[in-house]
Amino acid sequence: MAKEDTTADIKKTRYSDEELKEFRAIIIEKLEKAKEDLKMLTDAYSHANEHDTADTSPTFKVLEEGYQVLSKEENSRLASRQQKFINSLENALIRIENKSYGVCRVTGILIAKERLRSVPHATLSIDAKLNQPQKK
Repeated sequence: MAKEDTTADIKKTRYSDEELKEFRAIIIEKLEKAKEDLKMLTDAYSHANEHDTADTSPTFKVLEEGYQVLSKEENSRLASRQQKFINSLENALIRIENKSYGVCRVTGILIAKERLRSVPHATLSIDAKLNQPQKK
């Protein structure tokens, strides 16, 4: 019977530098896309790209104006949410630099690679996330 590798029995406490490099690439790609999306959203609610007379000409279309206000508010909410996502991704990059990336902040164990690949800014393992009290 072959002697089993004892290093397999030792649980990892952090991801290797190569693994962190892979996660960093994923985060940077998502961060660039998120910043593009944020710019598009802020342009949409601030009308930064419009060079017409829409903001100076009188209009009496109340329903259309109401829709435009709601649309601006919705874009503003989406932009705010997008900014939070960008902040989370930037914080994940800091955790990579500190070599604490991928460690669950509740349990202290490594978050599954599959979870980090799909949600690279995650700070909780699936178990910790499921046991978290639900927000109302």
